[in-house]
Amino acid sequence: MKNLEHQISELNENLAKQLPSEVLEVFGKSIQDLKAKKLEDGSIKVGDRFPDFSLPNTNKKIVVLKELLQKGKVIIAFFRGNWCPYCNLELKAFQDDLKQIEDKNVTLIAISPQSSNHSEELKNNHNLGFELLTDKNNALAKQLGIAFELQNYAISTYSSLGIELSEYNNNDTNELPVPAVFVIDKNGSITYKFIDSNYMNRINIEELMRKI
Repeated sequence: MKNLEHQISELNENLAKQLPSEVLEVFGKSIQDLKAKKLEDGSIKVGDRFPDFSLPNTNKKIVVLKELLQKGKVIIAFFRGNWCPYCNLELKAFQDDLKQIEDKNVTLIAISPQSSNHSEELKNNHNLGFELLTDKNNALAKQLGIAFELQNYAISTYSSLGIELSEYNNNDTNELPVPAVFVIDKNGSITYKFIDSNYMNRINIEELMRKI
C-alpha cells in the first residue's frame, strides 16, 4: 500500500496535468501568502491545554471532548472539507490505520467547518469508522489560531472549480482551518501537533503512531 506522502505526490502530478496553469498559479500564490502569515507560530502550543468543546457529529449528536478523554488519549485532525482531495487522502490514510490507533486505546476524530450532511457524505463515501464533527464558523479553529480567510483572488478560482465554500459551510465568510493534527493526553494537554499552512503537506502517520 502506498503511503500518504506517495499518494499526495501522485495527486500533485495529476492536478498539474488536469488544471490550467493560471489555476495552479493561484493555488501557489494562495499558499505563499498564507505561509507569510506564519499561522504555525501563532497557533496553540504543545503543552497547552486543548479547549474543551461540544460539537455535532454527522447524526447531529453532540460529542464532548471531556467525555472522550475519560477513555484515553484523543487524536484531533482538522480538515478543510470533502471538496479537498488532499483531505480525502489524509482521512482515508487515517482509516487505514484506525485499528492500530484504537488498539492503543486512542480515539480519533476529524473536524471541519462544513455542514454535517457534507461530512456524512464523506464518511459514507470512504467508509470512515471515526467521527466527523462540524466546527460551525470555525469557532474552535479560531481558538486554536489555525483559522484563516481565503484570499479574495482565490475565491473566484475555487468557484470556477465548483467549490462554493458558502454552500459547504453554510455561511459567507470563506474561512477555513489550516490542516492540523493534535494528540491530546487524558489531562487535556497537547502532547504532539502537526500544522502546515501549505495544505499539500500532510502529517506522517507513521511518526504520529510513534507519538501516541
